[in-house]
Amino acid sequence: MSPKNPTGSIITVLNETRAFPPTASFSAKANISDTSAYENIWQESQKNPKAFWEKEASSIHWFEKWHTTHEWNEPFSKWFVGGKLNVSYNCLDKHLPQLKNKTALIWEGEDGTTRKLTYQELFEEVCQLSNSLEKKLHLKPGDTASIYMPLIPEAVIAMLACARIGVAHSIVFAGFSSHSLRDRIQDAECKVVFTCDLGYRRGQKLELAHTVREALAECPSVKTTLILRRDPKTLENLCF
Repeated sequence: MSPKNPTGSIITVLNETRAFPPTASFSAKANISDTSAYENIWQESQKNPKAFWEKEASSIHWFEKWHTTHEWNEPFSKWFVGGKLNVSYNCLDKHLPQLKNKTALIWEGEDGTTRKLTYQELFEEVCQLSNSLEKKLHLKPGDTASIYMPLIPEAVIAMLACARIGVAHSIVFAGFSSHSLRDRIQDAECKVVFTCDLGYRRGQKLELAHTVREALAECPSVKTTLILRRDPKTLENLCF
């Protein structure tokens, strides 16, 4: 509580009046092309935020429904208190009955190589990894993992696999140094690190596994490192 604000109410000193409208081409591709429709949605959210977000939340799968929509104790705000859901389930399982053969993920590498995964294929990859994390590495809800990978499908699979079993994951940009990676692993006390032997950015190779090895010299919490082989020739003597 600020001495200048004895009531405890949050006060903002920001006064932003600028507007940044989207381009015409961007607007043409939006799900809502009628700006008045968007305005109506926004007005609805302002009139009764709780009712608005309750309606939006009903579109996803809940294993246990919330008992309190919004709990506000300044400066802390909690939504859907008591509710239980799973992001991985809502991204994959929920859609399988209708969309299992529909493409869920399209990836294109720097060299033009493309990969496509259907919902069913992505589901199977995620389940295989999450089962291994749970049964072989004995990870449990509340554990933490660091994902130090390029923008490849396996990074998405790792995220969804962690979320599936309740493991909190920290995404670390694959261009960061070993010191930056070390700090993030230490802060989260990660037990597992996901990485690759190599990353590719603007035609250059990034020795990701070497960077991880340097970082882990000061990360005693890490028990296992999972390395994706992108080029088998580079992985000699890289196990650690």
